[in-house]
Amino acid sequence: MNLYWIVPLLAAVSFALTAGLRRYALARSLLDVPNGRSSHSVPTPRGGGVAIVLSYSAALVALFGWGLISSAVLIAFLGAGGITAVIGFLDDHGHIAARWRLLAHFFAAAWGAYWLGGLAPFTVLGFAIDAGWIGHLLAVVYLVWMLNLYNFMDGIDGIASLEAITVCVGGALLYGVSGNLQLAWPVVLLAACVVGFLCWNFPPAKIFMGDAGSGFLGVVLGLLSLQAAWVSPGLLWGWLILLGVFIVDATFTLFRRLFRGDKVYEAHRSHAYQFASRSQGSHRPVTLVVGLINLLWLLPIALGVVLYNWDGTLALILAYVPLVWLAVKYKAGQLEGRTSNI
Repeated sequence: MNLYWIVPLLAAVSFALTAGLRRYALARSLLDVPNGRSSHSVPTPRGGGVAIVLSYSAALVALFGWGLISSAVLIAFLGAGGITAVIGFLDDHGHIAARWRLLAHFFAAAWGAYWLGGLAPFTVLGFAIDAGWIGHLLAVVYLVWMLNLYNFMDGIDGIASLEAITVCVGGALLYGVSGNLQLAWPVVLLAACVVGFLCWNFPPAKIFMGDAGSGFLGVVLGLLSLQAAWVSPGLLWGWLILLGVFIVDATFTLFRRLFRGDKVYEAHRSHAYQFASRSQGSHRPVTLVVGLINLLWLLPIALGVVLYNWDGTLALILAYVPLVWLAVKYKAGQLEGRTSNI
């Protein structure tokens, strides 16, 4: 059965939904108004990521109906993604205390990890490790961090969208070269849904993704990587390599702020990509460079792990070292100086 027609259809549906959500946000005055912690200077509608949530949820149901994903995968993705999106949507419309958001995030992560079977056995420097119940806890923490770091990294126009698209393209290639092409459908369709939204979110953005969309993307990408781990440890390493830009910037920034004693749940603009966008005077070059790093640096290394059985641990270190250098170069986590908004 030829299903390739669904790719442009989903992109079109996501595009149309985003247009409708933009009109809704403008009518309800759901605007992201610039302040001292913003990376934009013009009030902009927010909440457009709901288009990704709705279109991708419909795509998952269709894939299940066509027998391309299991019921466990459908339940894991719709449950974890839905919970994350709902709490994000509510937060977009009215502030929810950080402790309640975090509790919902852990519940969503636990739901998703349970239905996917937790963390599969993996290899580190050639040694096979089955972490058992500890691995399941690590899977939950990993998913919580993924959905939150994606929210943290959604701070300039288009960056979270282009990250998702390029990572999904890379993930689909990993599945193709490893002989697991059937796993590529959820990845390809996620990219299609984000493409429709990116048409409105590309710099200069006409609408922002909002917490509903960014959290949803983070947890879904995390779930895709956990699903891949059950097929092959190399695929897990490949996903972690592909996600390197966001993982390194967000994690480096978090720990630097933690060590300084900052309240890490408060909004800020001290990520490396935010410093870089201010130094460039524009969001667009930084967003495009992130996409290029994913395709020209991280993807070849991930392919090396899957195609040529490179050691995943060493390959990840190789992939991450320049990203850490960039985080240091662009002062990730450093206290801001007096710089103007973009």
